[in-house]
Amino acid sequence: MYIQIKNIRIVDPSRDKDFIGDIFIKDDKIVSNFSNNADKVINGEGKIAVPGFIDVHAHLRDPGYEEKETIYTGTCAAAKGGITTILCMPNTRPLIDNAPTAEFVILKAQKEGLVNIFPIGCATKNSQGTELSEIGILKRAGIIAVSDDGFPISNSQIMRRILEYTKMFKLPVISHSEDKELSKNGVMNEGKNSMILGLRGIPRQAEEVMISRDIMLAELTGGYLHIAHVSTAGSVSIIREAKKKGIKVTAETCPHYFTLTDDVVKIYDTNTKVNPPLREQKDIDAIKQGLFDGTIDCIATDHAPHSQEEKNKEFDLAPFGIIGFETILSLILNELVDTGVLSFSSAISKITCNPARIFSLDGKGSLESGSTADIAIIDTNYSYKLTKKNIVSKSKNSPFIGRWFKGGVVMTIVAGRIVWQV
Repeated sequence: MYIQIKNIRIVDPSRDKDFIGDIFIKDDKIVSNFSNNADKVINGEGKIAVPGFIDVHAHLRDPGYEEKETIYTGTCAAAKGGITTILCMPNTRPLIDNAPTAEFVILKAQKEGLVNIFPIGCATKNSQGTELSEIGILKRAGIIAVSDDGFPISNSQIMRRILEYTKMFKLPVISHSEDKELSKNGVMNEGKNSMILGLRGIPRQAEEVMISRDIMLAELTGGYLHIAHVSTAGSVSIIREAKKKGIKVTAETCPHYFTLTDDVVKIYDTNTKVNPPLREQKDIDAIKQGLFDGTIDCIATDHAPHSQEEKNKEFDLAPFGIIGFETILSLILNELVDTGVLSFSSAISKITCNPARIFSLDGKGSLESGSTADIAIIDTNYSYKLTKKNIVSKSKNSPFIGRWFKGGVVMTIVAGRIVWQV
């Protein structure tokens, strides 16, 4: 299959390129040109081609929680959002702490998925934080990183061993940074709003204490540490200082942490209940600065689907988590690019070449000749209102329902195949 995308603005942060030109796709690869006539010609005038997005933190719920999301529905939603590669977290049922489950996810993704899926394996057996998983066997089965996401590794000695052991396999350790004793029974950010609403708060220090510890252990071991879902100003400061010292640490945040404050919790909407919780404006400002100066390397969705029945409960009882595949680009454009926090190219690097570098995804995150033809085509003038009816994900738990967005993905190509278009 020969596809030519003509007269399109090509933005490729991996090579610091931004120009008007053509993209040539032969089968599943980007090529410099081809002599044959194209089987399909796409007019790209007025649009922007970027590498397909890489989401380094998502929950597909499959296997075990298919009532919330499946590999098929999740990858459909991802394709709509321009995401061509997903790193899925291991808190499925059964957990991805063994080779057969990792292989099951990979095989099911190949059969049913519209985008690339790379499983993350549990760092400890059954995510209980007491005994290391068989990480070498999991690596051979196809995992790309380890994490007990949702369950912090409280035992410092165990975390040290994980960082030491994964170094042999060059696997990043993704840290869910939460001191469970400090966050115990908390449901939102600790502060003025939690007092007014009568809801138990989660202090910033619950996140910052664990980030500090894990960075110290990364310095001790020389291991590869990646901090998930950064939400506080203090966390940004700690990570910035660690990078200055040359410690091998990278970090991600999520669109809701640079978009929403805990003010939105005031109507007790459980679609604003996330972990870590939404913080305050000073935290949003610090996260934006961290994205600008490179302290925060990636933007991930932390896509966490839950059924309407689960979310339609008292705030205290509802589960944490929101969906994010379908709005990631629009929130980046509206909250970071349109406001001048990041240039368009710098913003795109947070969801393309930076994740590809951190997680060693060869051939992805770039539009260079020879790369896999994973491409998102963007129309910055495209506008839409997010509604439950137009959400593709099986679950609808988004705090952005009813919001108008300007700018979005109008076509997604995975390995040379068009998997989504408006």
